[in-house]
Amino acid sequence: MKSTGSETLFLFLLSLIQITGSRTTTLRCESLLLGQYTCKEPEIDTETQSAKGCRENRTVLIQCMPAEEISCIGLDGKAMTYNGTVVGFLKEAPCRWTNGYSFETSLLLSIFLGMFGIDRFYLGYPAIGLLKFSTLGFFFLGQLVDILLIATQVVTPSDGSDYVIDYYGAGLTRIVMDKFTYVKPPDS
Repeated sequence: MKSTGSETLFLFLLSLIQITGSRTTTLRCESLLLGQYTCKEPEIDTETQSAKGCRENRTVLIQCMPAEEISCIGLDGKAMTYNGTVVGFLKEAPCRWTNGYSFETSLLLSIFLGMFGIDRFYLGYPAIGLLKFSTLGFFFLGQLVDILLIATQVVTPSDGSDYVIDYYGAGLTRIVMDKFTYVKPPDS
């Protein structure tokens, strides 16, 4: 059986499609799925009790290692197969950004010197501190309210940072409910 030119062209194109279609593209390591990499825990600074390198947007870069036998494009821009110990990419993780304001110090200032507004001066609110000083802590009622507000961490430093609290200390996390919150329907 003789093959015609069109059959030969068809077989050639079919083999060309098969060869080009069999190429695999290597993903960037940042695109790996959960479970295909492990990340190191951030190093904790002993002074601020927060992650070292925590930025104002409340994120820190941590090193992540692709699992064994995973091939991806790493930090250097080259594709390689990892062994589970080599850093492949950096990932952002949430952290507490602190700027040196101690929770214990601000609470003690509020309890003992709150009638003079020293706690508000310490936290960076000079206008409220001056008002508390001139009215003797709003006749001691403002001092009591400020003790509660600082103890529940509603009043935070004026620069937007978090308090310096022990890493496993009494830090509060606000839980909010908004239009994106999923409410589980009750069981019938």
